Amino acid sequence: MDRTPKIRTYSSCRPLFVEVDQIYHLACPASPIFYKYNSVKTIKTNVIGTLNMLGLAKRLRARILFTSTSEVYGDPLEHPQKETYWGNVNPIGVRSCYDEGKRMAETLMFDYYRQYGIEIRIARIFNTYGQRMNIDDGRVGSNFIAQAIRNEPLTVQLPGTQTRSVCYVSDLVDGLNQLMEGTDAGPINLGNPGEFTMKELAKAVQELINPEVQISEVENTPDDPPQRKPDITKAKEVLGWEPKVNLHEGIPLMEDDFRQRLGVPRT
Repeated sequence: MDRTPKIRTYSSCRPLFVEVDQIYHLACPASPIFYKYNSVKTIKTNVIGTLNMLGLAKRLRARILFTSTSEVYGDPLEHPQKETYWGNVNPIGVRSCYDEGKRMAETLMFDYYRQYGIEIRIARIFNTYGQRMNIDDGRVGSNFIAQAIRNEPLTVQLPGTQTRSVCYVSDLVDGLNQLMEGTDAGPINLGNPGEFTMKELAKAVQELINPEVQISEVENTPDDPPQRKPDITKAKEVLGWEPKVNLHEGIPLMEDDFRQRLGVPRT
């Protein structure tokens, strides 16, 4: 479960090569199952780990990109969410190790920018899915696809009307690269503004992968936001970026990858 132990230790952040001009700081579990498993280590990764990476960037005079999250908007009172929105986060909730940790990391990034002149880039990533994702990741995209392949009921958390906007991984990677190579520090939302309810997403997976599979409802987890949709106006204007892969194109690609790793061929 502990996937990012090294950046919490400063000695582990010493570069193997002296010439480093760009640092991509993506460390931190993003699935609620994983980041709530050890909440203290999660927030340490976000805070102490980010401090260590910023120290490395300062020493090397390297540009650093930090992957923040749409979770900084919490249970948003603004929809869709713009980068200027400060959010509505529960600072003592079960998800706060992640969302408040990311908010603190953004603060540290800008403090190092203002105090030391470090070149920073901040991406606020919305829900992402795609190939090579952990099959038992616990997030809705991987859950539904794995369940459909295994012929298990698709478990929709109540009430099922909560929305998410899911972006295919290749689009996200393009956005991160463009942000790093650009001139804007951010934060910049990176996500697909196509918005689906959990019931709609389950039905799309059912239709595309396994029409015979059932859809069942289960209890929700605490602090699950009812709406999440990025406003990507800034990404379009500043980076010239917008997602290209739609849901009905991305799901089959992820299905093929999951089937290969699960050893379950198409019938």
